[in-house]
Amino acid sequence: MRRVLAFNYVLKGPDGQILDKSEKGHPLPYLEGAGQILPKLEEEIKDMKEGDKKNVKLAAKDGYGEIRDNMFMDVPKEELAHLPQLEIGAHLRLELGEGQHIVRVTKITDSHVTLDGNHPLAGQNLEFDIEMALIRPATKEEEQHGHPHGLHGDAGHHH
Repeated sequence: MRRVLAFNYVLKGPDGQILDKSEKGHPLPYLEGAGQILPKLEEEIKDMKEGDKKNVKLAAKDGYGEIRDNMFMDVPKEELAHLPQLEIGAHLRLELGEGQHIVRVTKITDSHVTLDGNHPLAGQNLEFDIEMALIRPATKEEEQHGHPHGLHGDAGHHH
């Protein structure tokens, strides 16, 4: 039987800067083995008990991957002329064949805009401070749906 685990976390980048954290009193729940968190992180925390704390360091390849050169694309500037906030560092949502993809503007010339489709945390070593808040058996519905229904398997879940 699979479990639902919920943890509080602080995510830090290579320089110790806090990149993300769970809200106080709102640990992040996930269904074991459902691919909802980074596989290497799941591997590192699966043996924790409620109340345990652990520091997990992930190399870039085990986090969001290395920066991939094939994720950069040069687009003619006129194709993006309709976008008001076209500036370096801006995030754009592109409609691609298989759905939406978020890209970041990395360079703008007179004729072209360079877009980076890598995950914003690609190429970075990551550090998680984890505190396991809850561990319980998954309900049948959660196993069927492939994700947790709240911290306590609440029935009032809507898709």
